[in-house]
Amino acid sequence: MAHFHRFRPHPWHGLPAGENPPSMVTAFIEITPFDLVKYEVHKPTGYLKVDRPQRTSSTPPALYGFIPRTFCGDRVRDLSPGCERADGDPLDICVLSERPINRGEVLLDARVVGGLQMVDGGEADDKIIGVLKNDPVWGSAVDIADIPAAFVERLQHYFSTYKLRPGEPPHAVIREVYHRDHAFKVVRASIEDYDELYGDVFDEH
Repeated sequence: MAHFHRFRPHPWHGLPAGENPPSMVTAFIEITPFDLVKYEVHKPTGYLKVDRPQRTSSTPPALYGFIPRTFCGDRVRDLSPGCERADGDPLDICVLSERPINRGEVLLDARVVGGLQMVDGGEADDKIIGVLKNDPVWGSAVDIADIPAAFVERLQHYFSTYKLRPGEPPHAVIREVYHRDHAFKVVRASIEDYDELYGDVFDEH
């Protein structure tokens, strides 16, 4: 039986992580490839807020958001050797869709295929890569090896440069591109980190 909310649920705390995590997850989309402004969820209210204009001329090459009921804490940090901490946010995810989706604040189901091990100012800031469920082009992909290398390079370039400031060294570095097995570990770790921190506060039921 479907569970209905009387009020709009908070997209981070009030929605499930997915129908079958870590392989099939829910993604709450904050930014699309059409956005020249970076939006992010305002954590106290759950509404989208303007974070900042995009610093560079590049735009996100894929849908970008987060997996609900995840948190990047100590377990996520431990999967990124040498990091002092994780970024303390929900786990980020990029989702590939053949048809243009030009609005944010939407939910979709995504199959996890891999990820980017990104370190931003010493913090673990992983970017999970997924494909839209039942997508006619991307939907059959099960691992990062099924994604064209040129597209993965585009994602790497975007996240390596989207915070660049003239005259300053880059803060964000992509250490490696990983396959789905490691991506599953990161998703599981982020769910466990969330449950430890928020499980007793934001019960799904």
